[in-house]
Amino acid sequence: METKPTHAPEGESSTKVRFAVVAVLAVVAVALLFLGASYIAGMVVGGDSWDVEAGQSVEVTVEPGSSATSIYRTMHDAGVVRSSDLQAAVRAAGVEDRLQAGTYSLTTDMEPDAVVRRLVEGGDVASDFTFTVIEGWTIDRIIDELADATAFTKAEFQKALRSGDVTSPLLPDDGSDPLTRWEGLLFPAKYPMLESATPTQILQMMADEMIRRFEDVDWSGIGELGISRYEALVIGSLIEWEAGTEGDRPIIASVIHNRLAEPMRLQIDATVIYALGHNPGRVLAEHLKVESPYNTYRIDGLPPTPIGTVSEASLHAAINPHDTDYLFYVRGYLDGSHAFAVTYEEHQSNIEAAKEAGILP
Repeated sequence: METKPTHAPEGESSTKVRFAVVAVLAVVAVALLFLGASYIAGMVVGGDSWDVEAGQSVEVTVEPGSSATSIYRTMHDAGVVRSSDLQAAVRAAGVEDRLQAGTYSLTTDMEPDAVVRRLVEGGDVASDFTFTVIEGWTIDRIIDELADATAFTKAEFQKALRSGDVTSPLLPDDGSDPLTRWEGLLFPAKYPMLESATPTQILQMMADEMIRRFEDVDWSGIGELGISRYEALVIGSLIEWEAGTEGDRPIIASVIHNRLAEPMRLQIDATVIYALGHNPGRVLAEHLKVESPYNTYRIDGLPPTPIGTVSEASLHAAINPHDTDYLFYVRGYLDGSHAFAVTYEEHQSNIEAAKEAGILP
């Protein structure tokens, strides 16, 4: 009796083997693609992997001038909080421009909101000492104060700025005195200082902080004002010197913009004080005659550089002025705020009222 063979024909067996090999290769390829995609995704988000033991003490230093993205990465690498979680928490709180440099005593795997609060408050681990640059300080004042606070001389700080060792993309290229060109380009803030830091390192830290704050500004509406970003910085420095209260800043900004649009000389006393090189206490008629490109009683438009350091509040006011018709202001109230006027006659009335109230001599 004839029986069927118990093995498959040679052609059929080869086909099955090929199908099996292809299937295995397909599985391997899918696995490799998945791993590759995961790796690439990790690279895209900055390697936001997370495998840390919670509750371990760590000390983290945020260098002055660090961008928000750099701070997220620093905290992530230290195991404090995932960079993506910290970024989301910072943006939700609206404090991306308020994160502070410094050294922080933290723990691993912290809650994002807790880290945000610490970054806004500033570092808590003492440096050798701290140095604070005040809003409105001129470059000469900053250098004088640094010379008093450190082991370096005024000449050494001046040399660092004039030599080109300290750099900034905001530095104007106008051929003027290199020291004057640095006016307004060191950010007013509290800085952690090391005894080992050189004049160049100290000044670069302040310049980098200014760059970071400058880049964090929302410049979207500046085109409507007809000014450059550097001119906004100049206007911000005028506001810094002139404003007596927070509420005054955007209104004084509106007066400056209105006068520039007229066109009408700014006639700002702070520029006269800067031109004089000292504060006489009270600007008199004789002071208004000083020959200087900064004396806005004698020049048209803006002075060539800022006249001091600029806070974020004043820079924000410079590019977000209130919509007013005001052309004049005078200190008119005991809290330091100003009385504003559209016409010269109204302005004169405000001056008389301030004198009667004992606010003006």
